[in-house]
Amino acid sequence: MKKRITALTALALLSAPAVADGNPDAGKAKSAVCAACHGAEGISSMDIYPNLAGQKEGYLVSQLQHFRDGERNNAIMAPMARPLSDDDIADLAAYYANL
Repeated sequence: MKKRITALTALALLSAPAVADGNPDAGKAKSAVCAACHGAEGISSMDIYPNLAGQKEGYLVSQLQHFRDGERNNAIMAPMARPLSDDDIADLAAYYANL
C-alpha cells in the first residue's frame, strides 16, 4: 500500500503543470502584443477574447504551453505562443494573475 501511495504521489507531481516563478514586471513588458486582443490591463473589450486579468497563474502557464506546443489548437493563439520561452510564459502568467 505504501508503494502505491508513493507511486501515485510521484505521478501526480510529474503530471502537474510546472509553474515557474514569473516576474510580473517582465510580464507587463512582454504583454504589449497580448493587449491587442486581451486588453491593456487584461480585460478584453470583445466577447470573443477572454479576460486574462486575475486568472490563476498555473492555468495561464498551462494554456500558453499547450498553445505553444500544439496540444491546443487555435489559429490566433498558436502563432502567438509558438515563440514564447518557458520564462516568457512564466512572466506573462505572473503579470496577468496579479492584475
